[in-house]
Amino acid sequence: MWVACPLHCCDREAMSCVATMAGITGEDVRDLMVAAVEHRFGPVNQLPSLIEWLTDNGNYYVARDTRRFAHEPGLIPKTTPLESLLSNGMAEAFVRTLKRDYVCVSVLPDAESVLRQLPVWLAH
Repeated sequence: MWVACPLHCCDREAMSCVATMAGITGEDVRDLMVAAVEHRFGPVNQLPSLIEWLTDNGNYYVARDTRRFAHEPGLIPKTTPLESLLSNGMAEAFVRTLKRDYVCVSVLPDAESVLRQLPVWLAH
């Protein structure tokens, strides 16, 4: 199972989420960008100011189409340094919290159960 969630760097809120059994695609990431922008600013074509979109170096994040798409509303695509443990701290903390508070205490007989529960967990 693959899960991607854009996190707000100040309040650490998961602004949206995509989960799939087939792997994350560039299209999934672009959909996450739109969902995150709309979550924070409503349906806008342009952000009020430029905002950094920080990701790791996954091919779906650094794809030319994804980086070009990011610029349209005013996102500045940035990637973390390769193999930088410090850069992944917020994401790793989010994963640990999700596992500790939700996954470990839930009955999850299969991946489909996780897919159904994930939106509920992130709504809290």
